[in-house]
Amino acid sequence: MSFFISDAMAAAAPAAQQAPGIEGMLFPLGILLFFYFMFLRPQSKRAKEKKEMLSKMQKGAEVVTSGGILGKVVELGDNFVKIEVSDNVFIQVQRQSVENIMPKGTYKAVTKKISTNKV
Repeated sequence: MSFFISDAMAAAAPAAQQAPGIEGMLFPLGILLFFYFMFLRPQSKRAKEKKEMLSKMQKGAEVVTSGGILGKVVELGDNFVKIEVSDNVFIQVQRQSVENIMPKGTYKAVTKKISTNKV
């Protein structure tokens, strides 16, 4: 009859489970904070800096697009920018595709270097 003892113990009421306190919430909150400081905050900071850069862009600025095209801004619109990429060669790109504003003289130095290599 000793084999019925295990059945009787299994039928006993289980011990009351305690709800996790603050200790149980620390790890998930730590993970959320880690992701915020490692991914979300830097991304929003970069987006804010790019928006500020695009708003300060002026005619005559030397820019690099996301495709790697270097040129000089000729016209600015609300959504599009007209860029001179060579003598009398212009392209229009979306304003958001401008990645960097280069220091003055970059465009001239690069076009001069290319023209001397053609000879």
